Amino acid sequence: MNKYTKRKLIEFSISTTSVLTIFIVWYVVAEMKIFPEYFIPAPASVWEAFKEIALTGYRGGTLLQHLGDSLFRVISGFILACFIAIPLGMFMGFNWKIKAVFDPIVEFYRPLPPLAYYTILVIWLGIENESKITLLFLAAFPPLSISAMSAVAAVPMERIHTARSLGAGRLQIFTHVIFPSCLPGIFTGMRVSIGFTYTTLVSSEIVAATSGIGWMVLDAGKFLRGDVMFMGIFVMGITGIILDRLIRIAEKIIIPWKGKG
Repeated sequence: MNKYTKRKLIEFSISTTSVLTIFIVWYVVAEMKIFPEYFIPAPASVWEAFKEIALTGYRGGTLLQHLGDSLFRVISGFILACFIAIPLGMFMGFNWKIKAVFDPIVEFYRPLPPLAYYTILVIWLGIENESKITLLFLAAFPPLSISAMSAVAAVPMERIHTARSLGAGRLQIFTHVIFPSCLPGIFTGMRVSIGFTYTTLVSSEIVAATSGIGWMVLDAGKFLRGDVMFMGIFVMGITGIILDRLIRIAEKIIIPWKGKG
């Protein structure tokens, strides 16, 4: 067993022990009934809520339907942001004039809480998916554009000078030198962006929503359904991990040279 495999095994063992410890503490506290059921429901109650909602549904939709509605909103906003923010961010890093036009706009709204401008989007676009997807698009945009812009700035000048000495033009340098060099930074931005977009999902489902995993958790809170709230939070957490893992798998496929050498 080499050092890398041994380290991975130890890391997995520590992580597994940490998760099991949390579940054991949760089980013990719930069994001791120190807190009301709605405050800390028992693991068995959460599991029963999962089976109930998965089979019979919650307020008009099954768990799969609620999760599907949320994922449709998240993925739509995220993919749309990728197609616009990544090229724009690269051009911002490549051309200072383009950066001067768009960077102040991104920097202005980037620190704003999503709910600060979500009501405006609802007025403009209505209460259906259009306003929600637009909010998620705006949430995903800054991490993608900033990471792409920073990745361009981090490209070693030696690569660009070498390409120029071989007769490459600006477009060739951009497509064959800068873009491949930026891919690791772009994928890092994508991982940050999908996480931030997913956390913004709850905000997008607060206003006039009747479906979605975030809406389900918020609605369950009105009726003190702690079991449903815990179940929804677990589903959101696991789904977020899966989305991040998919991006990491795509990163390994597209840029297999990362981490080598």
